[in-house]
Amino acid sequence: MVSESKTAAVKHGIKENFGTFSLLLIINLFVGSMVGLERTVLPLVGEQQFALASTSAALSFIVSFGLSKGFVNYFAGQIADRLGRKKVLILGWIIGFFVPLLVIAAHEWWVIVAANVFLGINQALTWSMTVNMKVDLVKANQRGLAIGLNEAAGYVGLSLAAMLSGYVAASYSLRPEPFLLGFVFIAIGLILSLTVRSTEEHLRLQSVQQEKISLKASEIFWLASWRDRNLSSSTLAGIATNLKDGMVWGLLPLFLLMQGLSVEKSGLIIAAYPVAWGCFQLLTGYLSDRVGRKQLIVAGMILQAAAIWWILLSQTFPLWFTGSILLGLGTALVYPTLQAAISDVAQPHMRASIMGVYRFWRDIGYALGAILAGLLTDFINIYWAMGLVALLPLLAGISASVRMKETLLR
Repeated sequence: MVSESKTAAVKHGIKENFGTFSLLLIINLFVGSMVGLERTVLPLVGEQQFALASTSAALSFIVSFGLSKGFVNYFAGQIADRLGRKKVLILGWIIGFFVPLLVIAAHEWWVIVAANVFLGINQALTWSMTVNMKVDLVKANQRGLAIGLNEAAGYVGLSLAAMLSGYVAASYSLRPEPFLLGFVFIAIGLILSLTVRSTEEHLRLQSVQQEKISLKASEIFWLASWRDRNLSSSTLAGIATNLKDGMVWGLLPLFLLMQGLSVEKSGLIIAAYPVAWGCFQLLTGYLSDRVGRKQLIVAGMILQAAAIWWILLSQTFPLWFTGSILLGLGTALVYPTLQAAISDVAQPHMRASIMGVYRFWRDIGYALGAILAGLLTDFINIYWAMGLVALLPLLAGISASVRMKETLLR
């Protein structure tokens, strides 16, 4: 039960919780920066420092990241529903310390792979909690905006770190200099997380205002994975989106180098994708609160496929750069919208658990994308690998247009 005095003090809304909401945005900026450290540099580390001839072997760090992030996402939601968001957020930062430490110290490739297991855990615990905490704070008609702002902050941090690490690598070396930045990001993120206000009272008030339906963990898993058409359509779109991203993460740096571009120019194109992804989410999350979720999801999935084919067919820096921006726009249309759609459907007391199932499947997409891209590159070539993987977001978009219903209640 929430006492009357606490209920009176707790209010939902971005304006009403501006300080806590803003601090969570800054925290997620540094969460995203942890992934950005690797975007430009790590595929090159595998190729140049560890002489990995097989693309599948070179992309194994993305597989370990995706698998660990996916599985921990699932349990993070359940743990957060029981222990609280803030404790899980702090734990995520502590685990993140091992990422730059292992990458810098790595003497064999398996250590890099292990570092990305820790990165996956770090991202699952920290990013998931910033999403859930913001949804706890806001009104129902602000969920798209809140998640869009959260994702924008994370991917702006990712892109800035990708550009910065590429510059540092070009100025000094691939290791250790770019990854020393990771210790700075972790220190700032941890300090801010220790000071942020907990959102448990806001969550309890939402739960009191809505009738509860109790489900077992296994029932929640199958509900989000298959039984509910809206949840499962969102899950499939999430898998396809991150499957595409796993491929882009691993293959785009190699593709651009094959075209004769320098590390600096490649870094600009690579960074344009998450910059566009992050910045456009400032608009797309808000837009989904006004026009609905479904049409943005369908359009975004189709645009992602088209953007990859654009990049493959282009032959100049401006066209590759434009394709990267279009890919970011397509991803921005779906990323906050999918999570807002799930928040529309999920009951407050099960929201983190249901979001955990979605994020489990979505982030398994990283691993599937890296495996598929690596195998196709090894057995055919990089062009066919990128082109065939692009079919999957297209198919998920078509599926959403048929199976999904609008979740936003006006």
